[in-house]
Amino acid sequence: MTEQIPLGYKKTEIGIIPEDWEVKRLGEVGCIIGGGTPNTNKSEYWNGEINWFTPTEIGGKKYVLESKRKISYEGLKYSSAKLLPPGTILFTSRATIGEVAVLKKESATNQGFQSIIPKDKDNEFLYYLLLIYKNRFEKIANGSTFLEISPKSIKNFSIQIPPLSEQRAIARVLSDFDKLIESLDRLIEKKKLIKKGAMQVLLTGKKRLPGFKGEWVRKRLGEVTDCLDDHRIPLNESQRKKMRGTIPYCGANGILDYVNDYTIDDDIILLAEDGSQSDEFEEKPIAYRMKGKCWVNNHAHIIKAKEGYSQDFLFYSLVHKDIREYIGGGTRSKLNKSEMFKIEIDFPSTLKEQRAIAQILSDMDAEIEALERKKQKYEMIKRGAMELLL
Repeated sequence: MTEQIPLGYKKTEIGIIPEDWEVKRLGEVGCIIGGGTPNTNKSEYWNGEINWFTPTEIGGKKYVLESKRKISYEGLKYSSAKLLPPGTILFTSRATIGEVAVLKKESATNQGFQSIIPKDKDNEFLYYLLLIYKNRFEKIANGSTFLEISPKSIKNFSIQIPPLSEQRAIARVLSDFDKLIESLDRLIEKKKLIKKGAMQVLLTGKKRLPGFKGEWVRKRLGEVTDCLDDHRIPLNESQRKKMRGTIPYCGANGILDYVNDYTIDDDIILLAEDGSQSDEFEEKPIAYRMKGKCWVNNHAHIIKAKEGYSQDFLFYSLVHKDIREYIGGGTRSKLNKSEMFKIEIDFPSTLKEQRAIAQILSDMDAEIEALERKKQKYEMIKRGAMELLL
């Protein structure tokens, strides 16, 4: 059957493209520049004024401005690192393949890059185009110790290029999506900071809600919770494979898998017994909540607030609590049940105030989740637009 080519399009080595688009090799549309690492034994080569990027710093952000480490002009001179101008597209070619970013400031890179300085082409258009080809780049990489794409393969890689005016128009549309997503990111972070501040004052009694008085009381977890650890059953990977389903299989710090059965059907709080994120309690949750059916392994304690205490308030009091003093040392840190029961929580004297505080924090969570869903929606629309436009 003859392939149908739409009017105004043509067939090329890389597929059907508009008639006024061209197929070019990357080596034709830009200068491909590698990087290098100055001698790490020479201190005078380091901590200078020149940005020096590594592949781990690229990905997730369109623009890069400052690197974690910097080199001196002497380090640049006596190494294979090259000074790249603003607007260069940094392209990771070793270990991490095909991550891209646009350089905002004159910089250098290590040898894990084959960066592209565009020749009379819109650098932002090339950035978006290279993003959609990440899978293709990964397929042509090779190497035994780590994957790598050779400079020759990069230079010979074929891409489709529209006229310059269309490149700029496409880049503007996709940049507008990025600006919208970035603004949502900033708003989400702002809301998270507001919630963090609210937790610090509302969960400690430093700020009281209107209409509530009375002393707060300090209680140990053993006084205010029931431990439901008898509902824990560990499953290894092969066992879970035979039980594939839609019910969450829970571990120390979250859902690990999905199975077709459950060990508990309730509103519970899970607190890591071992493998805890307690050292990062300010940024990462040390407890998480499950409602309904789930299967829990033996790496998380299961607790539930007793009658007279709010499960919601208890969860918010625990989720970012510093519990390091209760965790035993050894080869693997562990929160024993007896130590868990010693963890102290401050409670308002009435259940009504506990619920009122928890409701405020729950409303904040709902607002953050709604913004995150909105961001995911725009990211999905942007991916679709990239496929259509590029």
